[in-house]
Amino acid sequence: MKQYGVNELRRMFLEFFESKEHLALKSFSLVPRNDKSLLLINSGMAPLKPYFTGAEIPPRRRVTTCQKCIRTGDIENVGKTARHGTFFEMLGNFSFGDYFKREAISWTWEFLTEVVGLDPNRLYPSVYLEDDEAFEIWNKEIGIPAERIFRFGKEDNFWEHGAGPCGPCSEVYYDRGEKYGCGKPGCTVGCDCDRYMEIWNDVFTQFDNDGNNNYTELEQKNIDTGMGLERLASVVQDVDSIFDVDTVRALRDKVCEFAHVEYKSDEEKDVSIRLITDHIRSATFMISDGIMPTNEGRGYVLRRLIRRAARHGRLLGIEGRFLARLSETVIEGSRDGYPELEEKRDFIFKVLTQEEDKFNKTIDQGLSILAEMEAQMEKKGEKVLSGEHTFKLYDTYGFPVDLTREILEEKGLGVDEAGFQAAMEEQRTKARTAREVTNYMGADATVYDEIDPSVTTEFVGYDNLTFESKITVLTTETELAQALTEGENGTVLVEKTPFYATMGGQQGDTGRIYTENGVFLVCDTIKLRGGKVGHVGRMESGMLETGDTVSLEVCRKGRGDTCKNHSATHLLQKALKTVLGSHVEQKGSLVTPDRLRFDFSHFEAMTAEEIGKVEAMVNEEIQASLPVVTDIMDIDQAKKTGAMALFDEKYEEKVRVVSMGDFSKELCGGTHVTNTGVITAFKIVSEAGIAAGVRRIEALTGDGVFAYYRDVEEKLAQAARTAKTTPAGLQEKIEHLLLEIRELHSENEALKSKMAKDALGDVMDQVKEIGGVKVLASRLEGVDMNGLRELGDQLKEKLGDGIVVLASAVEGKVNLMATATDSAQKKGAHAGNLIKAIAGLVGGGGGGRPGMAQAGGKDPSGIDTAIAKVAEVVAEQMS
Repeated sequence: MKQYGVNELRRMFLEFFESKEHLALKSFSLVPRNDKSLLLINSGMAPLKPYFTGAEIPPRRRVTTCQKCIRTGDIENVGKTARHGTFFEMLGNFSFGDYFKREAISWTWEFLTEVVGLDPNRLYPSVYLEDDEAFEIWNKEIGIPAERIFRFGKEDNFWEHGAGPCGPCSEVYYDRGEKYGCGKPGCTVGCDCDRYMEIWNDVFTQFDNDGNNNYTELEQKNIDTGMGLERLASVVQDVDSIFDVDTVRALRDKVCEFAHVEYKSDEEKDVSIRLITDHIRSATFMISDGIMPTNEGRGYVLRRLIRRAARHGRLLGIEGRFLARLSETVIEGSRDGYPELEEKRDFIFKVLTQEEDKFNKTIDQGLSILAEMEAQMEKKGEKVLSGEHTFKLYDTYGFPVDLTREILEEKGLGVDEAGFQAAMEEQRTKARTAREVTNYMGADATVYDEIDPSVTTEFVGYDNLTFESKITVLTTETELAQALTEGENGTVLVEKTPFYATMGGQQGDTGRIYTENGVFLVCDTIKLRGGKVGHVGRMESGMLETGDTVSLEVCRKGRGDTCKNHSATHLLQKALKTVLGSHVEQKGSLVTPDRLRFDFSHFEAMTAEEIGKVEAMVNEEIQASLPVVTDIMDIDQAKKTGAMALFDEKYEEKVRVVSMGDFSKELCGGTHVTNTGVITAFKIVSEAGIAAGVRRIEALTGDGVFAYYRDVEEKLAQAARTAKTTPAGLQEKIEHLLLEIRELHSENEALKSKMAKDALGDVMDQVKEIGGVKVLASRLEGVDMNGLRELGDQLKEKLGDGIVVLASAVEGKVNLMATATDSAQKKGAHAGNLIKAIAGLVGGGGGGRPGMAQAGGKDPSGIDTAIAKVAEVVAEQMS
């Protein structure tokens, strides 16, 4: 048997099923679309759910994919064994109401034995206990002896996920030989050892579960198969585990090279090697799909993967940053199947480097906090760190619990594991409670789910703002309707529409839909599943009925302003890349008639100079009156032209490429001006950070710019009127006022100082000597804290050596101040402790340094008592 590589096996699988009339689709993004039940795509069928349920019509009834997947349920075991990993590729062939068991089983056998060349005598199928049909196909048609076909129960061979489509499955196991076995006499298929490895799973989706384990036959039976690519490669290459297959091994070896260690020479180091190898694969693919490290959701999963890898790099003794360099090996090994990795190379490196730097700071902070906790434990005579503190380190400071445990164990201390798990479970419970209730599709159930999947809408709004079409569906807010009448809110669907539906960051059109019998005001246009467009709004007058031919009229002004803002967004993105660098990627946008908002990847605030350069560059291209041209071409052809594409956008085979002269070229399905000159003007009004590594620009175009400047002019004029001058003289007036304020402030401080001295009078006769130190404690009236500090310094100079304590009541509040000279401090004086001792007598608290301290209080009646106590406290300090 030839030992095919991972990239060869992927290509062989897809080409085999293409020969069986399957449409080969590119891997979907790891970010689920319209599915709130998943954080990340974790199986080949997950992104195809709409086709299985009939909510959307598939591009073909036979489909094949190699889907990138991430599962983190066993993340704690990754590295500890060679079986566990978070990232994998899932090969799959799918039938949506087309072929069923006979073809699925036959092609499984054909691919494994004839294409890959596995020994038929080492393959063992399993079927569901009650699935006689699958057993017969394997036995009678494929020719597998009955004793080599294993029947298993629901737990192993029946796929279901709560309510919804489900069915029996048939798995294929490969006998890897005795060297992988446990050696027990009864070792066979189903044993926990590594000898018999499950490599293929055919799921026969033929039932519907009502949620109470009542099953009915599905009208449309489906096939959902899955085969782990790395697992197949480990069998074909006859290696121990997924960490030994060609592409993963190259990455594993690179980790060893960086750490100057050898794999399988030290089990403890092997754990770290495997963990880093796996986690950097997941992180690289996640970032390539636009996921950024954050503290929640999928962003937190990414952050945790990166930080675990970084920490294990430290454990291996890898010096300096290393994750971006490792990521390069991931890209080299996988770009054959995932060209987006190469396209996003620079961005992936930047995100990894920034997060690694952040973690290096975090881990040092965590060590510092842990040291404080250890000191508290020692003080209390405790040997176990509480679960609450362990969880705080983990949750607040990103400090891994295993590192906390390891550090404490070295010092003969432990961790309250049960308390930590309880805190973790409390967090999980909160997360589960907060999780949204969804249907089988993982989306909120709406009236739109009831619309026939065959209904679609054609968009004709690139060239038309008015159009006539037939109503296909009407809904109220809660149900499908035959008609909408005056005053009702609802949604109108038609065969063809000039209304642009909200997507790609562009807000949907508004306008009206009308006949002689009624007028419907469209307040929003939305994209619905399955290529439908919904016009959401209210019946202003009369009535509309399903089947009516209606006139659709888009608001011309709103569309025009939206086009200006959308085209300006394209110019803005190119300008940002030019000024800031190629790492800039669109992370989100909002285009409305009033303004535009653009979120982009960048790792620091833009300077005023950078903002000015970007704004000037956009305006320059607007004034150049560049022609805006749209070409329709294949996605691959479009990318070859250098057109910019979004990270997580799912593109059709045919795409629209919008070019603005030679300056900008992007894949975009939105609406645009015909010439950049139409935009007229562009103004950035704000730039700010919204998340780690993500900045946001808000800007205006056209009439919005002029309105902005009118508003600025009005505010300037109002400010000038208030200052009793003209806009031209406002700066000079402000400078004069500031000078006047400074002079008045200086005069005021001098007067306050004089008043304070007057309030104090001659107090030198109140000086006492305690323990060889001169002490002056006195009460004043109406002197603020600044005045007390100034007087304290003056009196300290007069004393030459000693302690000064002053108290003053101002508007019902108390100010206390104490100061001590260096020589007094050497004799035991401590101003901070002195203030702390007397502040309670005036209903307050405070403290400070040995030489200077202050406090506030709420009870002026206690001032005399506090002043009297000074001598007692100083005497204690001197003793």
